[in-house]
Order: sequence, then C-alpha cells, then structure tokens
Amino acid sequence: MAYPKLPENDYRKAIGQFRLQLNGIMNCFRCYGMDSDVDSASEEIVRLAEQLGMRVRGKDIPLRVRDNPRRRPTE
Repeated sequence: MAYPKLPENDYRKAIGQFRLQLNGIMNCFRCYGMDSDVDSASEEIVRLAEQLGMRVRGKDIPLRVRDNPRRRPTE
C-alpha cells in the first residue's frame, strides 16, 4: 500500500495538530519542574514521527533523532 505525499500546507497542519496533541499528553510532566525537558522531548518525538512518516512512504532513511544521547535529568 502506497501513502501519497500530502500538499505542504496539509502536511504542516497535520504536524501542528500532532504537536498540539503531544504537548497535551506531555503537559502532566511540567508540574515536576521539567518544562525545558518536556519541550525538547516533544520536538524530538515530532522529528521522529516525521521520519517514520517518510519511511512508511518509501524513503530509505534511518529512524533516529540525534547522534548524541540526551543528558539524564539527574546529571
């Protein structure tokens, strides 16, 4: 099954909706003082979701967010 590429404006709208839903899910971690970690984790998840979308449409790319691991919250 092939997945056609969306027009750019529809694609940006879908990514925006995904980001809003993800921030709604991750919002519960903000009460623990993890604001900057929640923001950066959300952006990394969005990038990973975009890569997955490209991969399922047939683009041969690795699924990864960053070359270096993130710092641990306790460091």
